[in-house]
Amino acid sequence: MSSSKNPTHTRDENRDPISGEPGAHPVGTGLGAASAGAAAGALGGAMAGPVGAAVGAVVGAVGGGLAGKGIAESIDPTAEDAYWRENYHSRPYAEKSYDYDYYRPAYRYGWESRGLHTGKSWDDVEPELETGWARVRGQSGLEWEKARHATRDAWDRIGQAQSSATTR
Repeated sequence: MSSSKNPTHTRDENRDPISGEPGAHPVGTGLGAASAGAAAGALGGAMAGPVGAAVGAVVGAVGGGLAGKGIAESIDPTAEDAYWRENYHSRPYAEKSYDYDYYRPAYRYGWESRGLHTGKSWDDVEPELETGWARVRGQSGLEWEKARHATRDAWDRIGQAQSSATTR
């Protein structure tokens, strides 16, 4: 099954799309980081006129993409998946009748979303995440009201790890 149709991936599916090497970190490879950098670059370049804005957008997109990729590269999906597999059952929202695979898409959504929304609060992005859940949940039986707890848990865990790394 293609990874684009099913948000739950096996370790073998976690490969770099260019090199095919295992352990790719797809969290930061989207256009979100690049577009934020493009906007900042264009704004900075606008002071030099239309040509400066265009050059600034290109430079900003490259810089923003690299910054987003760097942040996302610090998120190891394999380690996150292993952590949640071992710990999901201790969470207050986890129902004993469901195994890890039931919650897995929500955890993945949380850690991936945190990597894409660095610097933003949960409250700022939750409405967007709620809307996006219908698109990324795949075969998951979790409705957002239950998925949000696991998503938030994974979001918070990545935020704590990033905060710890920043203060070192």
